[in-house]
Amino acid sequence: MFGKGSRLYSIFAMKCPRCHEGDIFETKNPYKKMSAMKQTCSHCGLRYEKEMGFFFGAMYVSYMLNIALFVTCIVAYFVLLDQYIEGWLLMTIYVSLTVILIPVYYRLSRMIWINFFESYHPEKRGTR
Repeated sequence: MFGKGSRLYSIFAMKCPRCHEGDIFETKNPYKKMSAMKQTCSHCGLRYEKEMGFFFGAMYVSYMLNIALFVTCIVAYFVLLDQYIEGWLLMTIYVSLTVILIPVYYRLSRMIWINFFESYHPEKRGTR
Protein backbone atom coordinates (compact mmCIF):
# COMPACT_ATOMS: atom_id res chain seq x y z
CA MET A 1 0.00 0.00 0.00
CA PHE A 2 2.79 2.45 0.87
CA GLY A 3 5.47 0.86 -1.31
CA LYS A 4 7.24 2.46 -4.23
CA GLY A 5 4.88 3.15 -7.06
CA SER A 6 2.20 4.41 -4.69
CA ARG A 7 1.22 8.07 -4.51
CA LEU A 8 0.95 7.67 -0.75
CA TYR A 9 4.59 6.60 -0.61
CA SER A 10 5.63 9.70 -2.53
CA ILE A 11 3.50 11.97 -0.33
CA PHE A 12 4.51 10.66 3.08
CA ALA A 13 8.16 9.90 2.24
CA MET A 14 8.43 13.36 0.59
CA LYS A 15 9.97 11.81 -2.53
CA CYS A 16 9.83 12.78 -6.19
CA PRO A 17 6.43 11.77 -7.62
CA ARG A 18 7.97 10.49 -10.85
CA CYS A 19 10.83 8.25 -9.64
CA HIS A 20 10.24 8.01 -5.86
CA GLU A 21 14.01 8.32 -5.35
CA GLY A 22 14.94 12.01 -5.05
CA ASP A 23 14.01 14.15 -2.07
CA ILE A 24 11.85 17.20 -2.77
CA PHE A 25 12.80 19.21 0.29
CA GLU A 26 16.34 20.11 1.33
CA THR A 27 15.90 18.79 4.86
CA LYS A 28 13.83 15.95 6.30
CA ASN A 29 12.74 18.02 9.32
CA PRO A 30 9.85 20.37 8.42
CA TYR A 31 10.72 22.64 11.35
CA LYS A 32 14.12 23.44 9.83
CA LYS A 33 13.99 25.31 6.54
CA MET A 34 10.27 24.68 6.15
CA SER A 35 9.98 25.99 2.59
CA ALA A 36 13.41 25.08 1.19
CA MET A 37 12.61 22.97 -1.87
CA LYS A 38 14.97 21.65 -4.48
CA GLN A 39 14.28 22.87 -8.01
CA THR A 40 14.73 19.50 -9.72
CA CYS A 41 14.92 15.86 -8.73
CA SER A 42 18.47 14.67 -8.17
CA HIS A 43 17.62 11.26 -9.62
CA CYS A 44 15.31 11.75 -12.63
CA GLY A 45 15.62 15.50 -13.29
CA LEU A 46 11.92 16.33 -12.87
CA ARG A 47 11.39 20.06 -12.44
CA TYR A 48 9.14 20.44 -9.41
CA GLU A 49 7.70 23.90 -9.99
CA LYS A 50 6.12 23.58 -13.43
CA GLU A 51 5.41 27.29 -13.77
CA MET A 52 5.42 30.40 -11.65
CA GLY A 53 2.83 29.99 -8.91
CA PHE A 54 2.40 26.25 -9.49
CA PHE A 55 2.10 25.55 -5.77
CA PHE A 56 -0.59 28.20 -5.27
CA GLY A 57 -3.15 25.38 -5.42
CA ALA A 58 -1.45 23.67 -2.48
CA MET A 59 -2.97 26.41 -0.35
CA TYR A 60 -6.41 24.85 -0.94
CA VAL A 61 -5.08 21.41 0.00
CA SER A 62 -3.67 22.89 3.21
CA TYR A 63 -7.07 24.40 3.94
CA MET A 64 -8.71 20.98 3.51
CA LEU A 65 -6.16 19.39 5.86
CA ASN A 66 -6.94 22.04 8.45
CA ILE A 67 -10.68 21.44 8.05
CA ALA A 68 -10.04 17.71 8.62
CA LEU A 69 -8.20 18.55 11.85
CA PHE A 70 -11.05 20.82 12.93
CA VAL A 71 -13.71 18.17 12.26
CA THR A 72 -11.62 15.58 14.11
CA CYS A 73 -11.34 17.89 17.13
CA ILE A 74 -15.08 18.63 17.12
CA VAL A 75 -16.07 14.97 16.78
CA ALA A 76 -13.61 13.98 19.52
CA TYR A 77 -15.07 16.67 21.72
CA PHE A 78 -18.71 15.66 21.30
CA VAL A 79 -18.10 11.90 21.33
CA LEU A 80 -15.36 11.53 23.93
CA LEU A 81 -14.58 14.71 25.82
CA ASP A 82 -17.86 16.62 26.20
CA GLN A 83 -18.13 16.10 29.94
CA TYR A 84 -14.39 16.47 30.64
CA ILE A 85 -13.30 19.74 29.01
CA GLU A 86 -14.88 23.08 28.23
CA GLY A 87 -15.40 24.40 24.70
CA TRP A 88 -12.85 27.21 25.12
CA LEU A 89 -10.19 24.62 26.04
CA LEU A 90 -11.03 22.63 22.91
CA MET A 91 -10.58 25.75 20.76
CA THR A 92 -7.29 26.51 22.50
CA ILE A 93 -6.07 22.98 21.77
CA TYR A 94 -7.23 23.24 18.14
CA VAL A 95 -5.54 26.61 17.55
CA SER A 96 -2.35 25.36 19.22
CA LEU A 97 -2.32 22.23 17.06
CA THR A 98 -2.90 24.33 13.95
CA VAL A 99 0.04 26.61 14.74
CA ILE A 100 2.32 23.71 15.65
CA LEU A 101 1.42 21.79 12.47
CA ILE A 102 1.93 24.69 10.01
CA PRO A 103 5.29 23.37 8.69
CA VAL A 104 3.89 19.83 8.39
CA TYR A 105 0.79 21.05 6.54
CA TYR A 106 2.92 23.22 4.28
CA ARG A 107 5.02 20.29 3.11
CA LEU A 108 2.21 17.76 3.04
CA SER A 109 -0.05 20.03 0.97
CA ARG A 110 2.74 20.63 -1.56
CA MET A 111 3.35 16.90 -1.83
CA ILE A 112 -0.34 16.18 -2.36
CA TRP A 113 -0.58 18.97 -4.94
CA ILE A 114 2.41 17.83 -7.02
CA ASN A 115 1.11 14.25 -6.93
CA PHE A 116 -2.12 15.42 -8.60
CA PHE A 117 -0.08 16.35 -11.67
CA GLU A 118 2.78 13.82 -11.77
CA SER A 119 2.57 10.05 -11.64
CA TYR A 120 5.09 7.27 -11.08
CA HIS A 121 7.13 6.72 -14.27
CA PRO A 122 10.69 5.79 -13.30
CA GLU A 123 11.59 5.05 -16.93
CA LYS A 124 11.37 8.78 -17.81
CA ARG A 125 14.71 9.51 -16.17
CA GLY A 126 16.38 12.61 -17.51
CA THR A 127 13.32 14.08 -19.25
CA ARG A 128 11.61 17.16 -17.94
